[in-house]
Amino acid sequence: AKDATEQSDFLITTSEGYLELMELTIAAGADIKALDSYRGTGVIRAAERGHAAVVGRLMASGVDPDHVNRLGWVALHEALEFAKEEGRQAYIDTVRVLVAGGADVAIAAQRGGRTPEQLARDGGLTAQQALIKRAASCIVRERGQGSADVDRRLLRAAARGDADEAALALRQGADLEARNDRRQTPLLVAAAADKVDVARLLVHLGADPDALDDRHDTPWLVTGVTGSVAMLEVLLPARPDLTITNRFGGLSPIPAAERGHVAYIKRVVRTDVDLDHVNDLGWTALLEAVVLGDGSKPYQEIVQTLVDAGVDTSITDKQGRTALDLARKAGQTEIVRILD
Repeated sequence: AKDATEQSDFLITTSEGYLELMELTIAAGADIKALDSYRGTGVIRAAERGHAAVVGRLMASGVDPDHVNRLGWVALHEALEFAKEEGRQAYIDTVRVLVAGGADVAIAAQRGGRTPEQLARDGGLTAQQALIKRAASCIVRERGQGSADVDRRLLRAAARGDADEAALALRQGADLEARNDRRQTPLLVAAAADKVDVARLLVHLGADPDALDDRHDTPWLVTGVTGSVAMLEVLLPARPDLTITNRFGGLSPIPAAERGHVAYIKRVVRTDVDLDHVNDLGWTALLEAVVLGDGSKPYQEIVQTLVDAGVDTSITDKQGRTALDLARKAGQTEIVRILD
């Protein structure tokens, strides 16, 4: 249903960047190819405001990135013409998503006749201009239709953190879910190496946050090892399965507690992950912070955070000892005070 300005619920979510609400409208049967009063698609509206995740989701669903609106612009023109300094990274991400998805990088705007590269140059958008220039020589192929070499390029780019190279490899047909010899996908490689820019691109394009490697790690699970809050924030919108366990039967807060990742614990307690999950060794995140921690300030903060989050302090290890018992035995005086 549209209002007098020819905006539907779906179209409004695209321009506002409300990804979860957009998914809700799509599930309810929204016409993803609907046009607004400017004859613009949701991709164009999202690109204008730098909503890269929305652009990626709609392109993956078949919305044409090269649709021309009434002003004579495509999504790439809008992402360059309306780029704002305060949202600089979001607009760079949007251009990367469009390039990776095969958008025409040579199409001239019907008003003024400027190409995307000229728009980027005139706007002082050096990062976008460099990517567009490189993309102009790439042959566009359907994702997954490239060679084994281009898949390897994508995996290498993920490891190095080269988001532009990753976008170009995808443009040339690299498989978003390609695997290396450890069965790691590009997103898992990026997450393990904490390469946030590449991970953001891959997530925007629909990469699987639950892809398991040969060690039973997923992109989400490795954030507990690295302790990267930035990577956690990138992956959460992809709705990772927070119940998948690692090879030790643990969830991400457990290795984070073991390694003293304070900031990560403070953020992960605000997700739906089970903080009282017991791994194969018989330990929760709280028990692990005591057993494998040294009682220092970071571990004190982790214990306090977990207690404040309402964890069950009565859970025992395989020998029937609580975290308080173990803290007393280890002489962790401050942690004893928190738990007692």
